[in-house]
Amino acid sequence: MNANQYVFTTGIRATRTTLERWNAAPWPVLRGWLALSVAIAAGLLASVWVVAHTITPDITPFYIPALEGEAGIANVAGVLFRNGLVLALHATACVAGFIAGASMPVAAAQRTGISRWVHVKAGQFAILFVGGVTLFSLTTQALALGFQGATIAYQFDISAGVLVLTVLPHALPELVALFLPLAAWLIASRRGEWDQLLAATAITTLMAVPVLVAASVVEVWVWPELLRLASPVLV
Repeated sequence: MNANQYVFTTGIRATRTTLERWNAAPWPVLRGWLALSVAIAAGLLASVWVVAHTITPDITPFYIPALEGEAGIANVAGVLFRNGLVLALHATACVAGFIAGASMPVAAAQRTGISRWVHVKAGQFAILFVGGVTLFSLTTQALALGFQGATIAYQFDISAGVLVLTVLPHALPELVALFLPLAAWLIASRRGEWDQLLAATAITTLMAVPVLVAASVVEVWVWPELLRLASPVLV
């Protein structure tokens, strides 16, 4: 068996063993992922509030289809597509963590010389990549959503705090679902359980998809009604 086959076989065996163990007692694992993901989501929403509260809003009106009576399945699909890209980025980071922490050391042990050095460095680079993805995702979402929030709050004459309250029904579950893979990575990296990350990627992604579908529906059809209730200009 060559090195690549050995790495593949080892990874599949570790993933199968992990899934069997989690299937026997899922809650301790899910509890940790959910708790950390909720904490990340809450931190991001707080950052969005700070940015929206302090940044100068764009006076260009922000178009919300349901307020114009034009919302449909296409709008839900658009929200799902954007969230799907973010979820894919986070899931990729989780897989990279598996490669860095579990697969690369196994592959490096089967090699010598320059090939061994390349595999060791590739593993270190993958860990840096995951850290960079996490920081990039949190920063860009806080800035983009904060700027968008400032514009919407200005347009509908409400405070940034009230705006955050109107988005909570869809934003909180949406963000928790999106950050589940990264939560799994953070917990595994702290414990050195890199061989569990491939299983974690599959489970967190499967958990996230239905939540994102429901959150998209709420965002398109329910959130505008909450804005109507909160905004004096939409009465």
